[in-house]
Amino acid sequence: MKRIIQVKLLPTAEQAGALEKTMRRFNAACNWVAERAFERQLANSYALHKLYYYEVREKFALPADIAILTFAQVAANYKRDKSKRVLFRPLAAIPYRKGAFRYKGLEMLNIKTADGQRHDIPMVMGDYQAEQFGNVKLFAELVRRKDGQWFLMATVEFDAEPPCDPNDFLGVDLGVENLAVDSDGQQHSGQDVERVRVKCQTLKQALQSAADLAKNHRRRKRIRKKLKRIGDREARFRRNTNHCISKQLVAKAKDTTGGIALEDLKGIRKRIRFRKPQRVRIAGWGFDQLRQFIAYKAQQAGVKLMLVDPKHTSQMCSQCGHIERANRSSQSKFRCKQCGYQAHADYNAARNIRARALVNAPIVSAHSVAAG
Repeated sequence: MKRIIQVKLLPTAEQAGALEKTMRRFNAACNWVAERAFERQLANSYALHKLYYYEVREKFALPADIAILTFAQVAANYKRDKSKRVLFRPLAAIPYRKGAFRYKGLEMLNIKTADGQRHDIPMVMGDYQAEQFGNVKLFAELVRRKDGQWFLMATVEFDAEPPCDPNDFLGVDLGVENLAVDSDGQQHSGQDVERVRVKCQTLKQALQSAADLAKNHRRRKRIRKKLKRIGDREARFRRNTNHCISKQLVAKAKDTTGGIALEDLKGIRKRIRFRKPQRVRIAGWGFDQLRQFIAYKAQQAGVKLMLVDPKHTSQMCSQCGHIERANRSSQSKFRCKQCGYQAHADYNAARNIRARALVNAPIVSAHSVAAG
């Protein structure tokens, strides 16, 4: 099982200049090779190597181990589609392999640049990255963010725990007011996500209006850069929230030697019409991102994951099985018209999801959900 962990690099100004120079030369070389590969309709890295290795070394002054990577990079892109000419941005990520870089513990990266020199660059990583680092492989990508910060996207590979046969399932209902509610009654509120979304949306609307009214090109450019920063900040917050929720759900299922059951929400936006106040919130929060996070964490932890039919889970009584639209009188209130059972609507739905997982739904592997 492979995962990518993000490690922050702290190069000096001189080192950052050397890395940027390497990145520009590498991508210029990729564009040069890509043009010739497109003309020949060639997507074989070995053949490209034989044809252009010495020209690339001489024309772009790249060390051998970095020059070789240009052919693999171009070939990988043309294997997907030979009908379109590939273009590489000047500061696109560079793949690094064994020999061109090595780790010095958890604090230092030794990396080769286009001038042939090797630089020791400090690394900073969080607890999660440090835990995974024992399984790191000597393949990574060097990335420069638009704000000038440098990162190494390191590949880690490990054996996933063998899935255990669950004694029970933790039903999880995904929603908007509550991002997730499980069949034990634990709620993961969406209030913080909504508060951040509304704040960012208000700021973006004000800035967009200012950009439309600005007559100065530089001012419009500054405003649009700020709009991008606000959007990125909101996405990072949402991603972190989904990571925290998925981690808690998988840990809870593993501790109880159970599995996790989710609704199969594929195509939900096409099947269901949402009320107008909900539409922006639905579009602004990644159902699929949380689902994918739960899937890969479940696979990593050896927790079985099941997808069940979502039909009527919110309208069916988890006590007597009576289905009626009027059972759910509001977003949060559920009261069965037949037996009188009352509960939070999302909790009732989570119990129905768990029941379906236990009775008659086929088990879907976490790997297939993560891949799909």
